[in-house]
Amino acid sequence: MKKRQWKNIKSWIKFLLAIACVVVFCVFFIFNLWSPLQKPVSIVVPSGASVTRMTNYLYKNKIIKSKELFYFSIRMNGGMIQAGEYDIPRGAGVWTIASMLTKGNIATTTVTIPEGYTVKQIKMMLMKIPYLVGEVDCNEETPVCDLHDGDIFPDTYRIARGTSRLAVLELARKKMLEIKQSLADYPLPKPLKDWNEVMSLAAIVQKETPRIKEMPYVASVYLNRLNINMRLQADPTVIYALTDGLGDMQGEPLLSGHLKIDSPYNTYTNNGLPPAPIANVGRDAIRAVLKPADTKYLFFVADGRGGHRFSKDYAEHQKHHEKWRKIKQNRNK
Repeated sequence: MKKRQWKNIKSWIKFLLAIACVVVFCVFFIFNLWSPLQKPVSIVVPSGASVTRMTNYLYKNKIIKSKELFYFSIRMNGGMIQAGEYDIPRGAGVWTIASMLTKGNIATTTVTIPEGYTVKQIKMMLMKIPYLVGEVDCNEETPVCDLHDGDIFPDTYRIARGTSRLAVLELARKKMLEIKQSLADYPLPKPLKDWNEVMSLAAIVQKETPRIKEMPYVASVYLNRLNINMRLQADPTVIYALTDGLGDMQGEPLLSGHLKIDSPYNTYTNNGLPPAPIANVGRDAIRAVLKPADTKYLFFVADGRGGHRFSKDYAEHQKHHEKWRKIKQNRNK
């Protein structure tokens, strides 16, 4: 008798488990697989939008099949939705969509600010990015409304789509403040006196070479010149003056006559560093200035392979310069 009862109990357990599996599958199907979406869609939840408003929008645009199930899913996920832009994947059910909206799983993207760009170039670049909003200039008395070259840290920033352009600039400004604070106690190489001079020289180094390994050597050349009161004669400073702070000749050549431009940024006609940075710089250029190579180099010129040849005296520099001149002539031919 006991064996028969045990068999009956086991049969009932199997039956109930089967029913439970069917119920779980149905619930999973209804909430996650029962979807009208045949392709991914992007939606925007405006700031302050109610659950009712978004439910009606989703239903009207055939993103969900049931308002009631969506309401229930929202309540089970906390009951509140967050503003932002969302990328809804193909085949997403009401539970998936509700979870995304309540948890704020907004669509994100990246913005890369290149090293060596000026503030003007960065603003022009941001205005061309379609998934950002707003302007890049403002009239308020806030730091982001009064940006100068050297204030922004070039990096790749992960942001929400729909972020304002001013918010991106502020993010990059704060990152540069963090960099400055982390290096505040670092000893400055002679004859640099403050952070503005560090950044001014780092900007020149950044513009002179893209090669990280070369940066300490380029920095050493300019520091050696500063220490003997020799003019820096850095072409990027002339370009900065010629282009009114844009920092890009836009395909036009730099001519010998340009080197006479009357500007405090012209290091061919003025001793010492320019009054402020001519670009926004990355960590490597800053480190190169704070820890330059130990050399006696006073000159450098392009080597035709993307790098430079360095020399201690003008005679050696002239030989290197002649080689570079011949390379340019062959390229022009």
